[in-house]
Amino acid sequence: MAKPALGRGLGALLGGAPLAPKAPAPLPLLSAPPAAPDEPADDTPERIQRVALPRIHPCPLQPRKDFPEAALRELADSIREQGIVQPLIVRPRGDGFELIAGERRWRAAQMLGLSEVPVIVREADDRAVLELALIENLQRENLNPLEEALGYAQLVDQFQLTQETVAAKVGKSRAVVANALRLLKLPPEIQNYVRDGRLSVGHAKVVLGLNRAEEQSLAADRIIRQGLNVRQTEDLVARLQNRNTAVSGKTGGKTPMPLQDAHMMDLETRLQQRFGTKVVVRYRQGKGAIEIRFFTDDDLERVLEIVGVKLD
Repeated sequence: MAKPALGRGLGALLGGAPLAPKAPAPLPLLSAPPAAPDEPADDTPERIQRVALPRIHPCPLQPRKDFPEAALRELADSIREQGIVQPLIVRPRGDGFELIAGERRWRAAQMLGLSEVPVIVREADDRAVLELALIENLQRENLNPLEEALGYAQLVDQFQLTQETVAAKVGKSRAVVANALRLLKLPPEIQNYVRDGRLSVGHAKVVLGLNRAEEQSLAADRIIRQGLNVRQTEDLVARLQNRNTAVSGKTGGKTPMPLQDAHMMDLETRLQQRFGTKVVVRYRQGKGAIEIRFFTDDDLERVLEIVGVKLD
């Protein structure tokens, strides 16, 4: 049997999977008393009811936090024309209801000023709600990488699930879950870069090869400023790691590369971009030299022009 794309699927987790049909009852003997009427089937479709919109509230366990307004307006336009085709899934909470699935539809309905929406009411505990919200968003690819990672972390930390169990529940491999959780080890500002798309997950994974937060932040800034691709980022991180190794070898220990050296490396790259040729910066305790290489007379004239020196 083929494995579902995402764990057991929304239908099974939400309790909507059909039950096996009952076997037909045997015909009674003529001398037997009349048979009692059959019990009503318990596999009938769940009832859709309409609920006043103000009685429905978002769930704090919802892993998705970013709801772009432009996308919500597009959904609102669709709902205005077609109505809400798929009911919201909610659970009872106090005198109202809490969303399990369908927050985008709920927000779009608010934008339209709808008074009520179609819902299916379910009973679900917090863990089931988080699992369902994760699966729904993963199926629709609605989560950014940080929201996905935070959802996995909540299942691990709040509900004491192993990474293997989390992976099985959401239909992902353990490696996918583990790599997502590693993103949460990055400094907050780099997490924000990944969240808003300035850094890709590929960039972030390479930056994680640096041990110090200062080096990670420096690398992330250079990636964004210089528009480095993932391959170029790998080269950058390798150079930083090699300098760490060189410093460690000279000191006989595992001393990481000083942040000052990392800044010198950044300065070298910027100067190379400015002059269009190889530049070496040597610096030690406030003293040093900048060496600008040239390979032809034209190179020399171009460099001199850049620094504002004219040949007589």
